[in-house]
Amino acid sequence: MRINRILIANRGEIAVRIIHACHDTGRTAIAVYADPDADALFVHLADEAYALGGETSKDTYLNIGAIIAAARKAHADAVHPGYGFLSENADFAQAVIDAGMTWIGPSPETIRMLGSKVEARRIAAEVGAPMAPGTTAPVHDPKEVVAFAREHGLPLAIKAVYGGGGRGLKVVHELKDVEEAFLSATHEAEVAFGNGDCFIERFLARPRHVEVQVLGDRNGRVVAVGTRDCSLQRRNQKLIEEAPAPFLPPETTTRLERAAVAICERAGYASAGTVEFLVDPDGTMSFMEVNTRIQVEHPVTEVTTGVDLVAAQFAIAEGSSIGDVIAADGVAPIPAHGHAIEFRINAEDPSRGFVPFPGVVESLRTPSGPGVRFDTGIAAGSIVPDQFDSMLAKLIVWAPTRQECLVRARRALAELEIDGVPTVKAFDERVLADPDFMAIGDGEPDAFRVYTRWIEEVLLPHIAPATLASGSPKSRGIAPRNVTMWIELDGRRMRLGVPAGLAGLVNMAGALPGAAGADLIAGLAGPSAATGNAPDATRPAGAIASTITGTVVRWLADDGATVAEGDPVVVVEAMKMETEIAAPIAGTVRQQAKPGDAVRFDDVLGEVVPNC
Repeated sequence: MRINRILIANRGEIAVRIIHACHDTGRTAIAVYADPDADALFVHLADEAYALGGETSKDTYLNIGAIIAAARKAHADAVHPGYGFLSENADFAQAVIDAGMTWIGPSPETIRMLGSKVEARRIAAEVGAPMAPGTTAPVHDPKEVVAFAREHGLPLAIKAVYGGGGRGLKVVHELKDVEEAFLSATHEAEVAFGNGDCFIERFLARPRHVEVQVLGDRNGRVVAVGTRDCSLQRRNQKLIEEAPAPFLPPETTTRLERAAVAICERAGYASAGTVEFLVDPDGTMSFMEVNTRIQVEHPVTEVTTGVDLVAAQFAIAEGSSIGDVIAADGVAPIPAHGHAIEFRINAEDPSRGFVPFPGVVESLRTPSGPGVRFDTGIAAGSIVPDQFDSMLAKLIVWAPTRQECLVRARRALAELEIDGVPTVKAFDERVLADPDFMAIGDGEPDAFRVYTRWIEEVLLPHIAPATLASGSPKSRGIAPRNVTMWIELDGRRMRLGVPAGLAGLVNMAGALPGAAGADLIAGLAGPSAATGNAPDATRPAGAIASTITGTVVRWLADDGATVAEGDPVVVVEAMKMETEIAAPIAGTVRQQAKPGDAVRFDDVLGEVVPNC
């Protein structure tokens, strides 16, 4: 059964990656998009593109009804979900199948089984995979978390049952932090995955994060396609990944690959998937979860094994066997050739605590040369909206050995230039220079000292934040050069531009009453229009200024409450991550912004009035 017209239920870099796979295998790529993505690179590269009619994830990329309707309109015969959003949603997979289309991924039953981390732990236990202590059912009250901590000790992790990518995951080191961590984890899980259920697991303090890529077919055969190390994380978000996982004893690699295959065979897994583990310095291994989708870091496996994982997903969805797809026997793992490192290029400012920054990519120079791959969702002029995550692109570097890969990676990062928004480039360069990551004394396992909290606990405390700046926000607002209108014609997005100097249209809109005029102006301006409060040189010392552009989630200090300097007082969410903003001075909180308010970088959210 050949699938020819594939709708991509995603955006950004992964949508571009799937479009490339469609074109490489002779298929039609169909995009769907939210309003802020109307001029995005993936929309332009797709053969057809259909508006989902909304601005938020909830209204668009998490809207099953809207996506199915677009797929029907486009006469798609298959849907690829990418990663994130609805990629691990069994109801979405079932809706695609019920609509008569092919779901490119594991079955809804398998997604449901492994998507519940509680159920996945049960399966892992049945096949003998190692695991840390944890709950076997969701917890619904902070008191349950406290009880678990008193029995098993701290630190512990509160994890979204249907989560992934670090969202809906909070680590608790002290009992006093349980309630806020529980509320934050459940909120993030609800926003990102539509389900706020969380479970608890004993948190290993200094483990490596090692994962196994698998491919399974509909005949029940599963094969391991290499390992990856994803220990370079901050706030549980992976930043740098490499393959194969370096400095692991061969017996550890074999144990992880066999456990991953056994888990997926038991679950009837068919498609690409990833089984994640923690590996402690003493050799202890602990199963974490199964990601029932393609991973962000899949390119490092592709370039070290020669397997096109997205094309393999297409073939398996059509009914091909593992042997047909990659000439594997379904028993031995696929051998790795050389070494690869991936850098997630995020629109974040490490010098300001990695806060995400929307804006406009004013210019882009990409690296090139042997062993360099740049998977991107942006081009010069691209708008980086604040409604979605901060990843712009991925830089993947391959070389015959890890040491050669490090040298090549430094060269590639030096060539990369992105202007208009801050990025993590300087941070990446600093990591490449650190002896703990370089593993000086190559061949000695203890020379590689990176673990999942190494960035927070070892690297950042010894770095001056200002040295991590790479670019800066050029302006607090994004001014359109033209007034822009969009039309959709037979699945193709077309832009009509009117010079901004022709103000008659805007004046006409301004003459309309109330919201009608504002709505027309917004429609004429398109997604490129954005404004922010002008900086106020006379603002008081106690002004609570937003450190990011995003949405106010909740106040941590009541109006009128007394706080000390540095106390967290308000939470703002941007690009699917929450940021706590601290009191600039000691005094009494006076709230101004309300939960749900959209704010921009440096907007005043309230004030701390000094106590006399």
